This record gives sequence, structure tokens and C-alpha cells, in this order.
Amino acid sequence: MWRFRTRVQWRKPVWKRVSEGLEGGGGRRSPPLGPPPATAMDSRPLFQTLHMLAEDNTNFFRDSTTEMGQRFLAAFTTIREHARCLEPVLNHFATIYHIFDLDEHTPANGYRSLAQTVRCCLAHIVHKSRYVAANRRSIFFRTSHNCAELEAYCTALTQLRALVYLAQQLLTQNRPGCLFNHEDGGLSDQFLQEYITMRKGCFYGRCMGFQFAPSIRPFLQTIAISLVSFGENYKRHDSGLGVAASSLFTSGKFAIDPELRGIEFERITQNLDVHFWKSFWNLTEMELLASLASMTSSQVRLSRALSVPPHSFDLPLVADPKLTVTITPPVAHTGPGAVHMRLISHELREGQDSEELCNLLRPEGPLALELRWRTKPLPRSPYLVIHFHGGGFVAQTSKSHEPYLKAWAQELGAPILSIDYSLAPEAPFPRALEECFYAYCWALKNCHLLGSTAQKVCLAGDSAGGNLCITVSMRAAAFGIKMPDGIMAAYPATLMEASASPSRLLTLLDPLLPLSVLYKCLSAYAGMEPEPPEDPALEKLGPVNMVRRDTALLFRDLRLSASALFSSLMENAGKSSGAGGPPEAVRKSISELSLKSKPLSSFKDSRKSQTYQDLSCTSEAPPDTARDPDGEHQPGFFLKDGELEEEAAAAPSASTGLAFPDGFQPLRSDQPATCIPLELSPILKNPFMSPLLAPDAMLKGLPPIHIVACALDPMLDDSVMFARRLRAVGQPVTLRVVQDLPHGFLSLSQLCRETRQATSICTELIRDVLLPPEEGPLQAPAASSLRKHRRLERTSRGGAAAGTATNNNNHTQHAGASPQLEGLNGTAGESEPATDLNGTPATGTQELQEGYSSAGDQQSASKDGSLSSPTPDSLAIPGQEGSPSSSSVGRGVGA
Repeated sequence: MWRFRTRVQWRKPVWKRVSEGLEGGGGRRSPPLGPPPATAMDSRPLFQTLHMLAEDNTNFFRDSTTEMGQRFLAAFTTIREHARCLEPVLNHFATIYHIFDLDEHTPANGYRSLAQTVRCCLAHIVHKSRYVAANRRSIFFRTSHNCAELEAYCTALTQLRALVYLAQQLLTQNRPGCLFNHEDGGLSDQFLQEYITMRKGCFYGRCMGFQFAPSIRPFLQTIAISLVSFGENYKRHDSGLGVAASSLFTSGKFAIDPELRGIEFERITQNLDVHFWKSFWNLTEMELLASLASMTSSQVRLSRALSVPPHSFDLPLVADPKLTVTITPPVAHTGPGAVHMRLISHELREGQDSEELCNLLRPEGPLALELRWRTKPLPRSPYLVIHFHGGGFVAQTSKSHEPYLKAWAQELGAPILSIDYSLAPEAPFPRALEECFYAYCWALKNCHLLGSTAQKVCLAGDSAGGNLCITVSMRAAAFGIKMPDGIMAAYPATLMEASASPSRLLTLLDPLLPLSVLYKCLSAYAGMEPEPPEDPALEKLGPVNMVRRDTALLFRDLRLSASALFSSLMENAGKSSGAGGPPEAVRKSISELSLKSKPLSSFKDSRKSQTYQDLSCTSEAPPDTARDPDGEHQPGFFLKDGELEEEAAAAPSASTGLAFPDGFQPLRSDQPATCIPLELSPILKNPFMSPLLAPDAMLKGLPPIHIVACALDPMLDDSVMFARRLRAVGQPVTLRVVQDLPHGFLSLSQLCRETRQATSICTELIRDVLLPPEEGPLQAPAASSLRKHRRLERTSRGGAAAGTATNNNNHTQHAGASPQLEGLNGTAGESEPATDLNGTPATGTQELQEGYSSAGDQQSASKDGSLSSPTPDSLAIPGQEGSPSSSSVGRGVGA
């Protein structure tokens, strides 16, 4: 007997089929942990799905009489309106993306990044809307939590819509193909006023880091919680132990209350000065944290801190090796002083254990430990990597960047010399540039002490360090000495002006690089930031008294923190029961206290950059009283007591120059408007500070440059426009863009798979500089000298043929290439450093002239007296035919 079974097939709703289809096709279901990546989405199906979901949820909550139901209804209604207005603008952006790309193989610019961020926010809203539609009738549906999540992304979408309108105005008023608005005042000034008044806390609460990879968002939330906790206790204690203890026990309320965290984050970023950011970023310099990072990173045989005394020395010229130029020590602002640096090497090499190098060692603290290896040193490597660290010119040292530097030393098999240049605001421009250039020249002169012959030299740096890599090369070209064989610059800052660009609009929501923080660092580097006043009441305590005092502070903080946490829990309980009103901080924030202080009173007595004073004296423009230190109104990031209400009331009216369509207005901040001067100093236009503004003659003297940028980095347009300028003058340049990572991913190299892959791209580019493709594959390293190392997965596409200069940013993958460069060290000890420094002889002498003015920055003539002293009024760039960079084949995009 046959049994017939009736199968009833349930058909999914249309909105669910469409939403699942846009996530990959073929009816594949979405992952349960989050929305799909926005980069893989097409705008039209995304908006179609969003409209369907919003309409379905609106119809459901329209008849609801509860407070939560009305909040859901208002949120979905607002989302539908924003989506309706954003769709045509994003579609228009999609038609002009390619105009601003470097080439067809490098689709990256600020317009793409802004549209990608908007699509990512819409994807999160689609994911949350789908969840609400599927679970709104369930008894386990957390109504309050899901409503707060939806409202947070709705607020973020409102602010993103304002950024899209601002980018649209940039598109219509900028020069064709230009990403920056270089007009004095105008749009840049108006955009700055808009940024000051717009609400930013919504991006630092529940929406923290929504545009980045999911694996990195927990870290960003941890950074935000640490930041607001540290800011609440900033300057309340004299020692780091008290601040750390209080911050630890008061961070609970910011972890459980995202709205409170966002409000405090916005308050801190707008009102605290650069000295707070210097203190916060330097937390990684603490002995305990540095020791933990050192233990988890790759192990190397050598990591020594050096201090080079300020002595002059001579280097041969590339054009005529018989002539020499005298390299003088840095003298700007503080006079001659020692230059600090760190030598890192995976293997002990000849010269690294010499007595001459040991005399340059400097102590690193009580926890510093160096292992003495009783092994025979390996021959000197023909390669040398000189590194300049990032940190906005105001913070961090080589110790903060040591983890990935150790990995580089292990994978490249080359010694790495990281420069600890002096930091602003105590040492503004050009002190850092002078020290980095002096360290570069010293490394060429004394490469035998570093375990290298310096046949191939690569400059590497990230952020501010990338800027220094470029400017040091420009200065080396001006001096006529040996140029580096290549530069690897990760997310460099090439334009220090306050010029508006589509990618810089992302500073409104970037948790690591807000616009106010960026300009505070620029003002410090330009010499316009006052130095911290010394507290005369600060007593000098001995170790015993410090322990006693810190113990008392710790117990007091425990008591206050328990009370703060309990009060925060009670506030959350009140909000859950329907109590309205914005959350208030239990303890008064230091940012509120800073608004009542008058730090500008010490600005008159602060030291300014000598270069800034020189340029100010020679400027033909009339003095601006708004930026005159002796005037009534002085620049700064704090407002006086009597100016708070006046400036806050005047700020919205100042932004009325930008009219938004359809009567739309972004949400305005409740925080007092901070004062960010548009033009910090004329020195910002100096080519040695803003390489993007350098003339073509200076750019033609640069070596091949490899740039690694982040698609979501506010500094992306700096990299794109600088690469386009280099290509326009025929210089070899490559641009690699990584997705879904924030600015500063090198410092997070071991955090997740995405950061490891991005770091491996930087390693590949340095390897391409040290070993160009035309030199053939690497030899197998000796088994006794190398450890087994698992190579990281590469993210690059198929490369071009070896030895051919391609027109894209893809690189040749060497067959059978080893991740180490040790195999070429067998005959390294036979090379003579003097021959390496001389380069290719050429006839004739070249006149060396500086490109910037600096006190005491002079050169002396050669021993035979045939070389004239440079003058600071003009700049003569040595010809490419006499430069060592001309002997290396362009590995990237060239003319």
C-alpha cells in the first residue's frame, strides 16, 4: 500500500528573499553574527531591501500605543526618508569614482570611502531591521535594547547624510580631478565650522567602529573605554599608578552605558589639549605594557637603545665622490643634542658587538633585559632598513612600534634602525626632520657598526613617520648624498593644511583620528601649541612616600569607583523603566574643568619654532590679530569663561554658509564649540612639512616610493593625491590600499588576521626595495642561522613579470622566494662601505642649497674648498642621472 505524503512548502516573504539574495546570491543565508560586508553590495538591491524592511516594520508598529512602539515607528520613518534622499546621491557618486582614482587598478579615493561608509551603515540597519521583523512578536524580544540600537544607527545615518551633502559641494567646487580644496578660507573654513558644531558622540557609542572589520571592533571599544576613563581622571593624580587604578575602576560605567561613553568621548576630543593625547598615547611606553608586548612579539637577538652624540662628519657626494659635504648635528630650538635610536637585528652580525657600538648604548629602565649570546657573529648584511615611527609628531617612540619591527627583522633578515626623534610641542618643526636626517646620514657613515654594508637602504615609516621618510629623502637629494633605494610609507600625512577633502570628512566618525585631535597635533608640530606649565606646588617625593601616597589614592579610588558604578547601574535601571533624559556622568569630567581654566595665559611665554618666526617676518601678508600671540584674541583649543556662550551661540550662524537641501539639518552638538584655527602657521606650506605642495623639481629627486593606505583612513586622499603627483612627474610609485582597517594598523599587527595581512603587504614592499625583482629569487638561508617561520597569507593579486615596470600596483611574486634575506649574506663581509656610499662617479660639482630656513643649519665646504656653502633661498636638486636611485629599476608605476 502506497503512502502519499503531502509536503507543504512555506514561502519566505519577499523582503527576506531579497535581503538574503543580496548577501551573496543563490539564496545563501547571512551569517548570524553580523551584517555582510558593505564593499560587496550593490546600492540598488541594498536600498530595495531597506525600503521593504522599513515599510513592513512601519506597518507593524503604526498601530502600537506603547512608547517603544512609537519610538520604533519614528526610527523606521526617519530611516526611510534618509534612504530615499541618499540613493540618488550615491548613484551619482558611482559614476564619477574613477575620475579621482590613481588608475583603474587602484580604485581608491575619498568619495569611494564615504560611499562605502554609508553603505556599511545601511547594511547594519538592514541587519537590525531584519532581526526586528523576525522577532518582534517573540516574548524574548528585547524591545528596549533593539530600539536603542536602531536609534543609534539612525542618528549615525543622519550625520552621514550631512557628510554626503558636504562631499557633493566639494565635488562641484573643486578643480577637476582634485580631491583637496586649496582655497584660502571658503569651503575649508565652512566645513571646519560644520565639524565643530555637528554631533559626533553617536559614532563613539553603540556604533563604535561599525565601518571597520568585525574582528577589530572590540579593540576599538576597549580603546574608547580606556580613553574616556583616562580622561576623567586626567591631572587628578601625580603618578601613573593613581591614574591607572582610578581609570580601571571607573571604566565599568562606560562599558555598560554606550551613550555615556559617546558623550564623554566627544567632550574629551573637543576640549582636551595635545598634552592629554601625548599622555594617553604614551601609555604603551610603560615598562609593564612594553615588557608584555615584547614577550608576545617575535624574539630577536639584538634590541639596543643607542644615543649618538652631536658630532659633525663628512659624507661623499654622489655626483663627485672626491668631494664631501659636512653633516652638522640638529640645532633647531634646543641647540645641539644627542639623537636617540634603536637597533634591532634578528641575528647577531659583525660590528653589532663592537666596543664602539657598546659605548653608544643608553639605559632603558629597571625592567630592560638584554641576553648575551655567545655565538659567532654572522657577516654583515648588504641591507639596512631605517624606520621612523608614527604618533602624530607628538607621542610614542620606537618602543611602541617594536613588536612589528621585530617581525620585520625576522622576515627580512636585515638590521633595522628606528629613530627616536624629538617630539612636539617641546620640539616643533624642523627639529624632528633634522634629527631624522642626521640619523640617516650617521647610519650611512657608520653602517659597519649596525651589521650592514648599506648596499641597499630602505626608509620605512607610518603616519608621521611616512612624512619624515619623504622629507628626509628630499633633504638628502638637496645635499647630494646617497639616496635611499626606496621608501615604504604606510598611510603617510603629506598635506598639513586644514584643506577639506572627502576622506577627511571621515574624521567626524573615526575613533582613532578625530579632526580636532589631528589639528592639535599639527599645531604642536608647527610650533603653535603652548608647552605645559610646570606646577611649582609639585613636591618631590621619594620612593617610600610615593608608594604610601599611591596606596592612599588607590583605596580612595576604590571607594569612589564602587559608588560611581552603583550610581551608573541605578541610572540604567531608571532609563529602562521609562525615565527619559540624557545620561549624566557621575563624576565631573576633566574636560569640563578644562573649559574653566585659562591655559592660553602661558602661550605668550612659550617658545615658538624659529622657522615659523623667520617665515612670519618675511611674509608680505598683514599680521592677523586673531593669531597674534600679543593680540587680544589668541589661538587655542580652549575658550575663556566669558566667551563660552558667545562662541557657542555664534558657531551655528557661522555655518549657515553651507545650505543643505530639502530643509535638512544635521544634529548639532551639545558640547561647547572648540576653537580650531584654520591656518595654524605659514610653515605648514613648507614642502619639507607638506610634501604634497613640493615643486616638481623636488619630487623628481625622490627614490621609488611604495605607499600603503587604508580605504577608511581620513588621510587616504593625502596618499592618492601624492601618488598622482609623483606619477605626473614620471617618478616610480605604487599605491596599495587595504580595506576595513583603521589608521595605524601597523601598531595592531598581531590583533587579527586582517592586520596581519596588511602588515605582510608592508613587508613585501620593503623586500621589493631591498631585493628588486631583476635580481632573481632569494637563495635558501642557512638552516643553522634561521628559525622556521610561518609566512603570513598574502593579499596581493598576481604580479607582473620580473624586471618590468608595470602600470598598476601589483607586484611580482618570486618563485621559491624565502621570507628572509639571509641567503645573500655569505659574501656580505667582503663589501666596502666606502664604495657603497660613493655611488656612481660623475663629473662636475653641484651646488647644495637648503629648501627651508632653520637656525644654525649650515654646511661647510669640502676639504679642497671647491664646494660652496648653501643658501636658504633656493634649492638645487641633483640630477637623476647622478643619483643612486637612477640605478634601481622602477618596481611600480613609472613614466
